Amino acid sequence: MVLLFGVEASEELRLTIGIIRRTSLVMVRRGRLPKLGELEHAVLEHLWHSGEADVAETHAAVGARRRITMNTVGSALERLHRKGLVTRWKVSHAYRYKPMLDRDAHHVRRVIEAAGGMRALASGGLLAAFVDLVADTNEAALDELEQLIARKRAENAL
Repeated sequence: MVLLFGVEASEELRLTIGIIRRTSLVMVRRGRLPKLGELEHAVLEHLWHSGEADVAETHAAVGARRRITMNTVGSALERLHRKGLVTRWKVSHAYRYKPMLDRDAHHVRRVIEAAGGMRALASGGLLAAFVDLVADTNEAALDELEQLIARKRAENAL
């Protein structure tokens, strides 16, 4: 038994900044993205725009015009947290929320999932079609894609 500031400490010490669950982070990075309701998507859009927010700020931006309660917006933020799409930390008595993925990364993941995953993209010719489309419309983007591929190969070689 450990005494911490004169109080018995349990095995887990909860800090006022909250606890990040590894399972949520792994789900976002490796697994399929969870389905979102309309309100969850609107809340996530607000977080992408603002960077981070608490329930009151999110309600003012999203909930007030929909004429829904602050509790409903708070529930949507909690669901996004449980789904691993936002992280949160406690400030005083309220949580602040921040997206785990930026907007572009989230949308790219959605497109890849809709196409059946990366293997389906590569084997079905969709990846080649994408490269052709990029080459036909934007030469600079094709150069950037080439640099991204080179960077990823170098990272994987380490």
